[in-house]
Amino acid sequence: MPTFASFDGLRLNYTVWEGAAAHRPVLLQHGFAADTNANWISTGVVAALREAGLTVISLDARGHGRSEKPHDESRYTGDSMARDVSALLDELGLDEVSLVGYSMGAIIALAATAADKRIRCLATGGVGSGIVDFGGVDLRVVKPAEIASALLAEDPSTVPPSGVPFRLLADAVGGDRRALAAVALASQEGSLNLSAIGVPTLVLAGDQDLLAAEPERLAAAIAGARMVRIPGDHMTAVMSPAFSEALVAFLTAPHPR
Repeated sequence: MPTFASFDGLRLNYTVWEGAAAHRPVLLQHGFAADTNANWISTGVVAALREAGLTVISLDARGHGRSEKPHDESRYTGDSMARDVSALLDELGLDEVSLVGYSMGAIIALAATAADKRIRCLATGGVGSGIVDFGGVDLRVVKPAEIASALLAEDPSTVPPSGVPFRLLADAVGGDRRALAAVALASQEGSLNLSAIGVPTLVLAGDQDLLAAEPERLAAAIAGARMVRIPGDHMTAVMSPAFSEALVAFLTAPHPR
């Protein structure tokens, strides 16, 4: 698996599946506590994109997967993960990509698209009005401190209910819980400059996903964006064939270059 040094020297892992040259490459950014396998391979998303002939690239975010996992909260602050996306484009010498992000990856993708003109097409999943109201994770559903507490708890039975899914996922993928807690604590309430996004955008949201409530509000905040509801909750919507089908249709449609 190839790695590269990001803007601050942290080594990040990525994977490339070569496809036909007819469409621009698609870069995937996974969600919190997940990795390339959990978010994109095991759910069938990579297979669907490859079947459509697309070149697919997946980045393991800092603190996740096979990328380096510092325990220092300062390594995850600000726009560091969005800058990692741009650093990977530099590494691969790409002048245009479509970007797909899920959950935390969607927050990263929105920030990266607002800042990097090489991203010509954007699809988000697992987020909704929390982006508009809080600039990130929906704090009405779960707070970063609750996620960190769940990850750092010595006794899993003491984990707060809102943090249980994150603890279970971290343990299922063998994640570094101290690094993931640092990621969670570094994600503070802020804002995203959605008005800076002027590329074709698709908002995908599970119809039972509490973390993607009111996705129509997110779509309305991005010029020209459209929204598609998918069956499932935060953990299962990305597994639905409807998710991959909507994604493939959007990414292979003719969009302005």
